[in-house]
Amino acid sequence: MKKKDLIKNYKSKIKNLKFHNDLYFNKDNPEISDQEYDKLKREIIDLENSHVFLKKIDKISNYVGAPPLNKFKKLKHLRPMLSLSNAFGKSDMIDFIKKIHNFLNLRNLNLEFTCEPKIDGISAALIYEKGFLTKGISRGDGIIGEDILENLKTISSIPKKINSKKIPDLLEVRCEIYIGKKDFENLKKDFANPRNAAGGSLRQKNPKETSKIPLRYFAYGFGAVEPMLFDKQSEFLSTIKNWGFTVNPHSEVISNIDEIESQYKKIDSLRSSLNYDIDGLVYKVNDLKFQKRLGNTSNSPRWAIAYKFSAEKAKTKINDIIIQVGRTGAITPVAKVEPVNVGGVVVSNATLHNEDEINRKDIRVGDTILIQRAGDVIPQVVSVDLSKRSKTSNKYIFPNKCLCGSETKKEFSKSTKKQDAVRRCFKGYDCKFIAKEKLKHLVSKEAFNIDGLGKKVIEQFWDLSLVRVPSDIFKLNYIKIQELEGWGELSIKNLKKAIEKSKFITLDKFIFSIGIRHIGQENAKVLAGFFGTIQEFTKLFDLRNRKKILLNLSDLDGIGDTQIQSIDNFFSNNTNTRISIDLIKELSIKNYSVENTGGKFSNKKLMFTGGFENMSRSEAKEIVEKNGGKVMGSISKKLNYLVIGNSKPTKKKIEQAKKLNIKLILEKDWNKILNS
Repeated sequence: MKKKDLIKNYKSKIKNLKFHNDLYFNKDNPEISDQEYDKLKREIIDLENSHVFLKKIDKISNYVGAPPLNKFKKLKHLRPMLSLSNAFGKSDMIDFIKKIHNFLNLRNLNLEFTCEPKIDGISAALIYEKGFLTKGISRGDGIIGEDILENLKTISSIPKKINSKKIPDLLEVRCEIYIGKKDFENLKKDFANPRNAAGGSLRQKNPKETSKIPLRYFAYGFGAVEPMLFDKQSEFLSTIKNWGFTVNPHSEVISNIDEIESQYKKIDSLRSSLNYDIDGLVYKVNDLKFQKRLGNTSNSPRWAIAYKFSAEKAKTKINDIIIQVGRTGAITPVAKVEPVNVGGVVVSNATLHNEDEINRKDIRVGDTILIQRAGDVIPQVVSVDLSKRSKTSNKYIFPNKCLCGSETKKEFSKSTKKQDAVRRCFKGYDCKFIAKEKLKHLVSKEAFNIDGLGKKVIEQFWDLSLVRVPSDIFKLNYIKIQELEGWGELSIKNLKKAIEKSKFITLDKFIFSIGIRHIGQENAKVLAGFFGTIQEFTKLFDLRNRKKILLNLSDLDGIGDTQIQSIDNFFSNNTNTRISIDLIKELSIKNYSVENTGGKFSNKKLMFTGGFENMSRSEAKEIVEKNGGKVMGSISKKLNYLVIGNSKPTKKKIEQAKKLNIKLILEKDWNKILNS
């Protein structure tokens, strides 16, 4: 086939894929079977693999779903609807409980947890004012959702008015909308699965159409409640049940790891008999005072977790083993497998984790393997079927060089006192594979959040040498871009606007975006709180200043030896420093400040030394920040208070504070301030 005809055929298949994606993800009305859809995808993949130049035109990997439709008015949630972190085994649950005990500084206390099935449905928030249902919002991105009130009202079991004398003035009830398995039998011809049927029904513009679908719901939690009338999660559920809301009958209160496991096994055994799809159990700290103290990370509540059911498994064959290079230089092996359906999803890749994992399981090209999906992560290899291994099979030799050609090595971890399992390339931006992944990280939603400059576009611009380092993003050659297929006047205008908007970034997001290993979003916030301004942060660029600063970082919660060493390594690399300086010149970086400026510690700087009886240092820090203050990592004239815990305070810090006339607060006085 001629190149021109090949491109035409490829574009036609991509267009067809996008069309069917829209039918499936937005309209919940696929026209082709799953098998036909999978066949179309495989044809595109085969074309891309056989003719690599096609990937410069487009990529199948860019079409996982479909862009959302702008059918409904957008509404902001009263409180963010966060995702849940996941547990996949008993050890994960033990770790979850341990973290809660450490954060709350609890000793020998058996915490109570509520436990209820995790419904595989569509999340929504119901808002009641003075008992009347006034708003219904879809989950959306957790911050902004869609106004679907009229569609939610078609579910007759949702109360339109709460008939009770004692109700909050404002009540946000969170629920999961679903379609029963039995009801779905009558809808099979119109929808792919129960979840898509529920989602499609709630997105109907005409509520009369929604009313034809037998939607159901379970209320499971709350957002904003004013005034708060409940002390426990279980009390909230029993109360709203009395008010007419539907709550899951399998909700239980449990109090230790044995009961957690027992309930998990019990519901798992009932799973097939339930009239709704579930994919695990949700465990929440029952005491709402503890929930409030624990608070949230940027992504999920600390007081809740989804304990997922056992992974789906399937057998397939390894066709090849390739390596991928991540933004931190990690060399990850990936098995290219015969496409196989695992838990309703056709997969063609499986992670092999690292060199040690391959050696331990003796995984080879040509092997028949058992793979599993745990949650929504990439499948992993469980085991090799040795009975089906060819006699001519050869042991896989893990490459000791990066794709860029440089030597890789395994680091020695000071924290674990062991050699890391992962091989890494340490060339940083001098490795083109790492550099490209760093750019993808920088433009991501959690970092600069440049709309229209996603992974696909970074790949395209990289191949055309339009970008090599972060500052290139702000110096793009738009004349050259305009010549590219798919880039018109409007798309270029929108890209320019998005890039210009991204120049105004907060200090914590900047720190996260530059991609220092071991510095995630939470650690970036801690560092931003310590430095305050970009001018202070750039002192890390100078070796003499950096050594002094790093000594003080050890006092910050969440910043340990691993993070400190990583920061030192990052800025010891002259290329990293130069690239960071060039990027800063293009930006307007906002000083870091806490949201609440009207609390007990408004505009005050505090430091802690010693342990507390009734709370952890992490919780104390969060209290200060919620009340408008800032926690420092070192003694200086800028410090307002040194808070001294009863357990092993540092005498040197106390003496330094006294010399600088900094006010000392003992633990008993600290407790009085909090209770005042």
